[in-house]
Amino acid sequence: MVNIPKERRTFCASKKCRKHQTMKVTQYKAGKASNFAQGKRRYDSKQMGFGGQTKPVFHKKAKTTRKIVLRLECKKCKTKKQLTIKRTKHFELGAKKVESGHQY
Repeated sequence: MVNIPKERRTFCASKKCRKHQTMKVTQYKAGKASNFAQGKRRYDSKQMGFGGQTKPVFHKKAKTTRKIVLRLECKKCKTKKQLTIKRTKHFELGAKKVESGHQY
């Protein structure tokens, strides 16, 4: 279980800042794949007509975790950068820390 705060002070490399600033942290999510990218157009034209599946379909999935990518946005200049962290199954942004020990 990885818990990361929603804000973090780290270096901003833009020309406006070039020093440590507070950054807003969100989790990176891949955008919707375009139908007009060259690979997709080539794949669709190859699939047309008779002949079944033309390219290999991947089945041998080995990994059970994903590498987490954080998206950091500078609060001053709005510059965005990405930061990868280690592999984990469970990931939380800004969750309250649970204190160990007995709770009344």
